[in-house]
Amino acid sequence: MSQRTYAERDAVDFVIVGSGAAGGVLAKELSTAGFDVVVLEQGPWQTPAQFAHDELAVERQGVTLNTAVEPVQTFRTSAEDRAEVRPTNTPDFRGLLYRRGVGGSSVHFTANYWRFRPIDFNERSVYGAIAGSGFADWPLTYEELEPYYTKVDREIGVSGAPGPFDPPRSHPYPMPPLPVKSSGVLLERAAAALGLHAQPAPMAIASRPYDGRPACMACGRCMYYGCEFGAKSSTLVTTIPRAQATGRCEVRTDATATRVETDARGRATGVLYRDRDGREGHRAARAVILAANGAETARLLLLSTSPRFPYGLANSSGKVGRYLMFNGGSATGGRFEHPLNEYKGHVVSRIIHDFYDADPKRGFYGGGGIDARLNSGPLGFALTGLPDDAPSWGRGYGRAVHDYYAHTVRFAGHTTSLPVETNSVSLDPEHVDAWGRPALRLTYLDHPDDMKTKQWFQDRTHELMEAAGAAHVWREPVRAATGGVHLLGTARMGNDPRESVVDRFHRAHDVPNLFVCDGSSLVTSGRGQPTMTIQALAFRAAEHIARFARAHEI
Repeated sequence: MSQRTYAERDAVDFVIVGSGAAGGVLAKELSTAGFDVVVLEQGPWQTPAQFAHDELAVERQGVTLNTAVEPVQTFRTSAEDRAEVRPTNTPDFRGLLYRRGVGGSSVHFTANYWRFRPIDFNERSVYGAIAGSGFADWPLTYEELEPYYTKVDREIGVSGAPGPFDPPRSHPYPMPPLPVKSSGVLLERAAAALGLHAQPAPMAIASRPYDGRPACMACGRCMYYGCEFGAKSSTLVTTIPRAQATGRCEVRTDATATRVETDARGRATGVLYRDRDGREGHRAARAVILAANGAETARLLLLSTSPRFPYGLANSSGKVGRYLMFNGGSATGGRFEHPLNEYKGHVVSRIIHDFYDADPKRGFYGGGGIDARLNSGPLGFALTGLPDDAPSWGRGYGRAVHDYYAHTVRFAGHTTSLPVETNSVSLDPEHVDAWGRPALRLTYLDHPDDMKTKQWFQDRTHELMEAAGAAHVWREPVRAATGGVHLLGTARMGNDPRESVVDRFHRAHDVPNLFVCDGSSLVTSGRGQPTMTIQALAFRAAEHIARFARAHEI
C-alpha cells in the first residue's frame, strides 16, 4: 500500500515514536480523526509474505529483536552494584526484549488478550501499602476503560467466550473461541478434578474470517513469529493499514529516535532520529507521542536533556525509568503417555483464573492466571525443554527428545510484579548502542512477594499436572527475573506530578504537548498479559488527545 510522505520542513500535527500495540492504535485513531501523523519506527517494514518458520534464526538468533542490533545491555540488582556487561547476541540472553519493526512486538506475541479487572485499578486502596514497593491506585477505573476494551475486541479482532471470573463487558466477543487443544482438554480435566474452572482463552487471533483477514491456519508458529496469513491481530495488519488508507499517515521505517526537541517555553517541537545509514533527520510536529515501549520510551526521555530539563524530559518527579515491572512466571512440565502434538496450532486454548485476585490469607501480595502450552519448537525444546532427570547427551538424549517433544505440556502461572522504585531502566555511562546512544542499563531485583507468588503458583500448576494424569511431572526452576518482554511502569500515570510522569490522559505533567502511551504508563502490572490493556489505553488516549487538539489545548 502506498502512503503519503511528508517533507522534513512540514510540521505535522503529531509525530508518534513506535508502531507497536499502542503506536499503531494511536496512528490509526488520530489520522482517521483528520490529523497529519508521522510514525517513526526504528525497525523495517516486513510484509506477511516475508515471515518464515526458521526456528534457528527467529528463536535462537533473535533476528527480529532489538538484541540483533544492540551489541550490549548491562545489568545490576541494585544501584550500589557495578553493572555487568551482557552481550545480547546469545540464545539464552535474558534482558530487555522487544521486536524492532512495523507492528512492534504485536507481530510476534503469543496473542493472549486478558482484560484487567476492576481490582487491578484500586488494589492499593483495597490491600493497603506494601513495604518496599510503590504500590499505587490508578487514576482511572475499569468502568472508564471498559468501552475501550470493547473497541480493542472489535477493531483489533479478539476471539473468546466469557468465563466465570471475567469482569463486566458491554458487548460479546466478536469471534468465538479458537478450537480447544490437547493441552486445553487436560487443563479442563485437571481443573474439574480440583474444583477449579477452566475457560476458553481470549486470543487476538481470528477464529473465523474477520475484517478481510483469514482464520488461523494452525501452523504452530505464533509465539516469536509473525503470521504470514494475517490471522494474528497485530497492528501491522489491523490499525496501520487503516491509518495509511486515510492519506494522512506516514510510517517512516529504520528511523531510530535519539532525542525529543523542545523550545524555550519547554514545549516539544519534534523528534531527532537517525536513519539506517546513520544520517540525522528531524521530524517537526505540533505534538509528540511516545509509544516505543517501557524501555525505549524511558531511554528517549532520559536522553532529551536541556537546561530546562537537566534530568531528562518530563522527569521533574525523578520517576522516569523507575517502577519497572516484568510480570512473574513459573511452570510445571508434564509428559503424557499419549501424544499431545502441542507444537501445532495457537499456543493457548484454555486458562484458569480462580487465583486471579490477591488473597491476604496467602501471607503475601500476588495473583495471576494459569494456562497450558508448549513454548518452543523442536530445537528450543531439545536445548531447554527436557526435565533435569532426562539424559543430556548421547543416544539416550536423542531418544528423550524424540519421546518427550510430542508428549509434553507445560502448565504455566502468569503473575503480578510489584512496582519497586529502584527497579529501573537507565542510561549506561560506559557503553553505547549501534547508533551511539547510551546502552540500556537494567537494575532489577524481584520484590520478595513476587518470588513467593511465583512459587505459590508453581505449587498450583504442579497439583494441576498431577490431577491431569501426567506420567511424569517436573518443576521448572523458579528464578529471579533478570529481564522480560513485558516492559511496564517506567513512565507511570497518576494525578500527583511529584509521583508520576503523565496524567490520567497520558499527557506529561511537565510538557503540555508531550504524551506517553505504552506499557510504561501502567501503574500496576496486571497478571501477565498486558497488551490488551495497553491498547485499550491507547484508544482512550487518542480520543482525549484529539479532543485537546481540537480545543487548541496542545
